[in-house]
Amino acid sequence: MSICIASSCRAVIVCLFLAVSVARAQTPATLPTRQLMRGADLGTLPAKPADRRISYGAHADQFGDLRIPSGRGPHPVVILVHGGCFKMGSAQYMGMIADALKDEGIASWNIEYRRVTRGGGWPTTYLDVARGVDHLRAIADEYDLDLNRAILVGHSAGGHLALWASARSRLPVGSDLYMANPLKVRGVIDLAGPVDMTANIKGYETLCRDSVITTLMGGTPASVPERYAQASPITLVPLGIPQVIVMGTYEDFVPRAIAERYVTAATKAGDMARLIVIRDMGHFEITTAYEPSWSVVRSAIRSLLDGKLPPQ
Repeated sequence: MSICIASSCRAVIVCLFLAVSVARAQTPATLPTRQLMRGADLGTLPAKPADRRISYGAHADQFGDLRIPSGRGPHPVVILVHGGCFKMGSAQYMGMIADALKDEGIASWNIEYRRVTRGGGWPTTYLDVARGVDHLRAIADEYDLDLNRAILVGHSAGGHLALWASARSRLPVGSDLYMANPLKVRGVIDLAGPVDMTANIKGYETLCRDSVITTLMGGTPASVPERYAQASPITLVPLGIPQVIVMGTYEDFVPRAIAERYVTAATKAGDMARLIVIRDMGHFEITTAYEPSWSVVRSAIRSLLDGKLPPQ
């Protein structure tokens, strides 16, 4: 199921996220009437410095940026995971959302991790995200964070990683990705990230202009099927928490049919899951803190912090 929400005009933002411009293949029958954001428009989204940068490992990319709202805690916390085709991007571009959350009285833990161009790949990228998420336990008392009200939010590749991180308790003990006692979150939002790593590989890699999925996984679904099964959230349902998939009507990295298939599978498995489609938005608009996309994402965040799906 999907929900279409009407939009107002969005601000034009000039930024940096991917060093390349991607050819935008439009999935709807009609083309947008205005210029959509590109990957190259994301990285300099205005953001204030984080309150703390804290390492969760020895590598330069194993850190998180913590932002803490004023006032007494304990503070609910959103774990943010950036995208970038698993090879680029940085925690910096989620800073705008982190700042907006701080203004709303919500702490954020914006994690960096090793991408395939910086020592990542299988299983390193996934384990970095897992360790980054779990490191909240080590800092929660010092910064008065409420781990009973923690959720995950990721965009694009980070949306996939956030959804996967919320599913880790479903991994078999023998998995390369297995870690005992993963942090339990109350919900997860996947902003246009892959939900099934076996689906649309060619289309995703074409837009990323690189073999990013097969490089990340260390092979194809035929050569390492167990890796794709352990990384794909659709094979790990039920997750036992509410899940929200958000995309724009002009999404091209993740075909809507794949997202719909995931929501159907999660719902049939007993999970609370919803797909929200925001009219006139593309792949990159939904990760800004501008209306109308931010009002939708903000509403979903507040609902998930209470363990509920957002109202329809």
